[in-house]
Amino acid sequence: MAIRILMPALSPTMTEGTLAKWLKNEGDAVASGDVIAEIETDKATMEVEAADEGTMGKIVVPGGSEGVPVNSLIAVLLEEGEDASALDAAIQSAPTLSSSPVAAPAAAPSPAPASAPSPAPVTGSGAKASPLARRLAQEGGIDLSRVTGSGPHGRIVKRDLEGAATAASPPLTGGRVFASPLARKLAREKGVDLSRLQGSGPQGRIVKLDVLAAPTGGGIPAAPVAVSVPADGRSFREVPNSTMRKVIASRLQESKQNIPHFYLTVDCEIDNLLDMRKRLNDEAPTEGEGAYKLSVNDIIVKAVGVALSQVPAANASWTETAIRLYDNVDVAVAVAAPGGLITPVVRDADKKGLAAISNEVKELAGRAREGKLAPEEYQGGGFTISNLGMYGIKEFSAIINPPQSCILAVGAGEQRPVVKHGALAIASVMTCTLSVDHRSVDGAVGAEFMAAFKRIIEEPLTMLL
Repeated sequence: MAIRILMPALSPTMTEGTLAKWLKNEGDAVASGDVIAEIETDKATMEVEAADEGTMGKIVVPGGSEGVPVNSLIAVLLEEGEDASALDAAIQSAPTLSSSPVAAPAAAPSPAPASAPSPAPVTGSGAKASPLARRLAQEGGIDLSRVTGSGPHGRIVKRDLEGAATAASPPLTGGRVFASPLARKLAREKGVDLSRLQGSGPQGRIVKLDVLAAPTGGGIPAAPVAVSVPADGRSFREVPNSTMRKVIASRLQESKQNIPHFYLTVDCEIDNLLDMRKRLNDEAPTEGEGAYKLSVNDIIVKAVGVALSQVPAANASWTETAIRLYDNVDVAVAVAAPGGLITPVVRDADKKGLAAISNEVKELAGRAREGKLAPEEYQGGGFTISNLGMYGIKEFSAIINPPQSCILAVGAGEQRPVVKHGALAIASVMTCTLSVDHRSVDGAVGAEFMAAFKRIIEEPLTMLL
């Protein structure tokens, strides 16, 4: 029986995605574990692996298609001995849970419609079953303890679940734009609305030449839709909200409405920090193993990590039943990506050296801007740093990134008049503001953290103690 490949849910918030490209063509052999496609989620571009082997019989949704609903049919895999005659039946028949060979990496299944009953919880957690069988059972509410396994040593495999449950797949929606990945990249750079172009490629696909021949639209990050002048006389263009932008809007609105923020601000003199940074960079190798170039933000990440290890009560999250205090110091760093803000996480920031933190932040930030981060690389941090100092912002207050309790807003370092020993002097000063969730972190704890952070920033060699 031909195997259906369905659009997987690669994150808890994903209801649809962009099938960026296929890495297998029709007629190619596919082995279990092969990467067959790249799919863009609300946060990143992720690789999708095949869970079964066979031959790629039919690609139903071309690469570059947008708005592909989760669980919709995207391709058909032919098993050994099958030929093209099995394709029509596979495409036309109603999809079942047992037909999806794609194993979604560590993500919750897509939410069911509100009118649909929730599946029964999966029991029989001690049953021997393949990862794919467990996922299918979880999605279908199948009790594995009642299924007889036909695999090696009685292991439950996919075929044992056939007929146990079904799940209707949403139909493919219209309105998608068929364009090559290069055409999409150029369109974003030029601000070209792909939906208004006529593709000259195979099957009407939009290719690079079509975009180059199109008029530019100001180079805005998403395809703008030109709008005629309304009644009030003001013309405008609309940029459709991406999935990522919708998720950011929802989370930050919820944060500002439901979390009782309070704010603590300190001015840090950073002359010693700048001197230390210069000395370390001057002595650093510029190429090969061990090369690094420290930024002020790298030192701030380390300082936050050490301060959290000294004031662990600030490394916390609020839950309805308890305040959760984290043992590991994992610091998230806000990065401006083309589609919105994303926060890659530096794990165990208190224990890593400055060079290691610097190289890790640069590597994570680069992949964040390319949409190449895996979920575990931007989820789970206990504290966030948002640094707008490079834009010349003197001071600001950031919105807490739930479920975290604190976010540190870092302003620009600039020379200011200060009083030292009763006399006026000039120092490089950086203003930092901590936004705090008052449910889980009290004012005294927040003040203790900021005092520790200020001491470390002003005397950065204390990070070595």
